[in-house]
This record gives sequence, C-alpha cells and structure tokens, in this order.
Amino acid sequence: MYRWNPQTPSPMPFHRYRPHHERVAAPPVRERGWPGRRITEAPLWVPVDLRDGNQALAEPMDAARKRRFFELLVRTGFKEIEVGYPSASRTDFDFVRQLVTSGAVPDDVTPVVFTPAKPDLIERTFASIEGLPRAVVHLYVATSPVWRDVVLGRTRAEILALVREAGTRMARLAHARGDAHIRFQFAPETFNLTEPDFALELCDGLTELWDASPDRPVTHNLPTTVETATPDVYADQIEYMHRNLARRDSVILSVHPHNDRGTGVACAELALLAGAQRVEGCLFGNGERTGNVDLVTLALNLYTQGVDPKLDLSGIDAVRETVEHCNQLPVHPRHPYAGDLVHTAFSGTHQDAISKGFAHRAADPDGPWEVPYLPVDPADLGRSYEAVIRINSQSGKGGMAYLLREHHGIDLPREMRPEYARAVQEATDASGREAGPDELYALFRDGYLDAGGPVRLVDWAARRDGAEVHHFACTVEVDGERRELEGKGNGPLAAFGDALRAAGVDADIESFAQHALGAGSGGEAVAYARCRVGRARAWGAARHTSVLAASVGAVLSAVNRAAATEG
Repeated sequence: MYRWNPQTPSPMPFHRYRPHHERVAAPPVRERGWPGRRITEAPLWVPVDLRDGNQALAEPMDAARKRRFFELLVRTGFKEIEVGYPSASRTDFDFVRQLVTSGAVPDDVTPVVFTPAKPDLIERTFASIEGLPRAVVHLYVATSPVWRDVVLGRTRAEILALVREAGTRMARLAHARGDAHIRFQFAPETFNLTEPDFALELCDGLTELWDASPDRPVTHNLPTTVETATPDVYADQIEYMHRNLARRDSVILSVHPHNDRGTGVACAELALLAGAQRVEGCLFGNGERTGNVDLVTLALNLYTQGVDPKLDLSGIDAVRETVEHCNQLPVHPRHPYAGDLVHTAFSGTHQDAISKGFAHRAADPDGPWEVPYLPVDPADLGRSYEAVIRINSQSGKGGMAYLLREHHGIDLPREMRPEYARAVQEATDASGREAGPDELYALFRDGYLDAGGPVRLVDWAARRDGAEVHHFACTVEVDGERRELEGKGNGPLAAFGDALRAAGVDADIESFAQHALGAGSGGEAVAYARCRVGRARAWGAARHTSVLAASVGAVLSAVNRAAATEG
C-alpha cells in the first residue's frame, strides 16, 4: 500500500465475483479506431419506454398513459418507437391494436414490436400489427453462457437452431403481408457476455436468412443487458461487430445499454464512436434495476457539442411532467439537464462565475455560449434564468448581487457587496433556509433603505451659488435634538456633509454610485454611498424619484449605519 493511501481492506466478500475478462473472451480488435473519432451526427433514436420501461414499473401503464406517452414521443421527434410487447399481456396487445385502428401512427413513424423466439408468441405479435403499413418486428434470444446454461438449458447449436426457426417463421408471416413494409430486428440478449464469434454467427445467419439489403436492412441490436465491464470493453465489442458483420451496408447496428454500473451513457457514446448507428433507451433512463440508457441526456450531450440532436427538447419541463405522470416516478432534482436543480448554483464561487458569464454574454449575445458552470443555456430547454442562482449560507456576494439586480433592479456597487453579503449570510445561517429574491430585497430594504439611527433629516433644501459653490440648508434631529443647519461645498452632498459637521457628526463621503431603476418602476433612482464616521465605515442606500433626494438619502443611511457600528 502506498503511504498516501490509508484505505484498509473491507470485510465484503469481493472474492465471489469474477472480472469481466474471466467471464467472456475479449473481441479480437487489433487496432482500435473508436478512441480517435468524434460523434458528428445524431443516431436513430428508438425509445423503448412503452415496452422495456413499462415492464420495469411497479404499476404498468394503462392504455391512457401509454397513449399520452406515445403522443409525447411523436411530438418530440422520434421516428422509430417500440410500442409494446404484444404477446406479453392483453393490455399491450390491445394498445398496439388501438394505435393501428385509430390511425394514431404518423406516416413518418415506424412502430417496433417485441417478441421472444416462440412460435405462438411470434404469431400473436404479427396479429397485433395487422393493418399497419410498416413495422419492425424485434426478435430476442438470450445468448451468453450463463443464460444458456442456467436459464435456457441449451447449447450453442440449439440456440442457433432456435433462432433460425424463429427467423424463418417471421419471414413467412411477413411475406404473407405483401402490402406492408415489415422489417426485422434481432437482439442477442446479454450480448456483452456472449462470445464474440457466437454473436457474429447468430447475426450473420439472420442477415442472410432475411435477405437483408440496403433498401430493406435488418437491425442487429446489441445490448449490455447487465452492465459488467467498463465502457471501453463495450466499445471494443461493438467495433468488432461493426468491422465483421456480413452485408454491413444492409445492417443497422443498434445498441441498447443498461446502467447497472452507472455508465450507460458512456457505453452508448463510445458505441457510437465504434460504429453503432441506432440507440435504444428511455426518457430519463427508466428501466429494470438501474435503468436503460437515458436518451434525453444522450441527445442533449450532443447538443452541447454543437450537434443537432434531431429531437425537440426545447420544452424540457413539459417532457419531464408527462414522463413522471406516465411512469409514476419522479425525475431526480440532480438529473442531467432536466432536474429542478441542475441549472442552479448555491456556491458563492459558482455564482460569481455565472454572474460574470451572463454579463460577458450580454456584451455579445450572438456569440458562442460560454457561461461558466452552465454547459447549456437553460433558455434553450424552455427554462427561465430565475432559478440559476439561489441563495443560502454557502452563497457568495456575486450571486446575491445578481438576484437583486435581475429581480429588483438593485445594482449594488462591487465594493458594497461584501457588507451586504454578511447580512444575508447571518440571516440564512440563523434560519437554515435559502433566501429568495424577495427575501434578499427585504434584507436590503430593512438594512439600508429603512436604516434608522441617531440622525433624522426633517427638511432640507439645496441650491447652487455660481458655478462651483453649493449650499445645503436642513432641519435635522441628532439624538432627538432638533437643529437648523447650513453647509456648503463643491457639490450638494459635500454641502450636506459640511452641515452635518456643524451638528457634531463628522462624516466623510468616501464612495458614491447611482443608477436609474428599470422601466415600470416610476422613474426612480437608487443611490449608494459609503461614509466614514469616526473610525467606522458603512454603506448606505436610498431610492427616490429625485436623483438628488436618493443621493442625500444614501448619505444619511450610511451615516446612521456607520454611527451604529461606531457605537
């Protein structure tokens, strides 16, 4: 053990498990091509929510939920949709028939139906699509040694014979439907644990049997039924098939990654680099165990690379709402792209970077998207910027200032932000909750705009004498004592400070800023001033329809706040 690694052996029986390379032979890939490639176009996306995803639900979808889901998939832009497992249940069979008889399938969408290699179930599957002008019939058989030995009790030769018999029956049934364009799909289930040469033999046998051609290609769908290895191993397996499949121009190479190791998305992306052309998965990754690969994440990963995903996810919240309703499962708040919190920053350093990124983009709104910590513009997904920055005790001054500016038009001077941030952090530390934009403004209003103190300005007037001398006459109460004061200076605020000194309030104005509030705020201005009173320094602020009144109010606020600090 290295001295820098203090990890100690665990009590868990890890010796019971065999690594992937001891369970299945590695494909004979002599020189990998996939590591040097890029994904430059979207694959054919095939959602399996209505079949594979539905099978994984504690309460499978009824006909109404299935129909709503199907309509969502069509609106989103999917052109090949697995609509069910018609031989598995009356509900699935009836749903496929409903799609057929109601004319719900658009002309540019091809339904896919799923069947095991059993004669009666193949017959029922074909019965479900009677009347469809086009369809894909998806045949599956488990092929790996563990499944052959433990589940099926069949040899390799027996599996080959089973597949050939099923494929022959499918070809006969499709031939009887000469009016329809029926294509075939084959999935060697547990492909990732199947000997590479056996998987290739099975696929090539069906390619020949079904007489695949470029005009009527066969789909070979190669799943990681149970993830057991790192994504690079799957990429090697896919590249081996891609390079060695017979009639390659007549084969659509498809993948169906599961997510048992949490690397389903990585497996799919590496498989595309390795030659895959089609990806099966579910919206937001629903499926048995840890789920199928998430097609939303895959598509938007492409989008962030400047690649058209060929799906419309510009209303991501509506998509999520429908999926949650149909599946009766929530989408995690940290789910990529779609979760409630994925575009949100609480950390001060993140907030500051995002705020600066938005300011930079405002200067070049048509340039490339380059906002720190946000790989995609939330607006592209139909999200507002309202929840990008949220404030709690971990947040920073930049995020607080951003929310005040965006929601209330208050643009704090940079030098003022640390002082205001301390007040917000005290409040959020005390409450243990986050503070929304209205709470942030309330803290600003109570702490600065409504700041009381020993000095109260009862009445005042300012005038200019010539070009350079300003006079300020006022009635003030200092510690409850009313005084009539006058002062002069090179500006009205300097004259106000001079008047205060006559009352024993030695106030120096060290910094000042002001700005107009946005449209619809009554033409108000906000002013900010930092003053030193004795050894204390503090910021003050005020808002008013008169710029001068706001400026005087800001100085008065700062004087009172500094006096309170000094006291």
